[in-house]
Amino acid sequence: QVHLVESGGGLVQAGNSLRLSCAASGRTFNSYVMGWFRQAPGKEREWVAVISASGGSTRYVDSLKGRFTITRDNAKNMVYLQMNSLEPDDTAIYYCAAGRLPLGRILSTRESEYNFWGQGTQVTVSS
Repeated sequence: QVHLVESGGGLVQAGNSLRLSCAASGRTFNSYVMGWFRQAPGKEREWVAVISASGGSTRYVDSLKGRFTITRDNAKNMVYLQMNSLEPDDTAIYYCAAGRLPLGRILSTRESEYNFWGQGTQVTVSS
C-alpha cells in the first residue's frame, strides 16, 4: 500500500519552469515504479514520464520534446517532475502514480499497471 500526495502546481507564464513533487508513504517505496500522468481539459489522461524503482531508468512521452525530467529520492520517499519551457498545451491536472511490475520489467507506460494514485495537482500555463 502506498499513499501519494502531489504538490507544486500553479499558474505560470509560458516559457517558465515548475517542479512538481509527489510524497509517498510506506517503507517499500524503493520497490515501486513511479509515473507521472496528466489530463488536460476535454482530453483523456495520458502518460507523461516514468522512472524505475531504483531511479536508474527513465522514459518520456515523445511529445514533450525533452522539456520534462523525472527524478526520485528514495531516501525521502519523493518523486519529482521538473517541467521546463512550459507551454499552454501543458495545462492539465498532473497525477503521480505507483506500481509494481512483473519480474524482469522495470518501466511501465500503462495506466493499468499503476495501482496507487495521488489526488492530482493543477498546472495552468498562460500565454
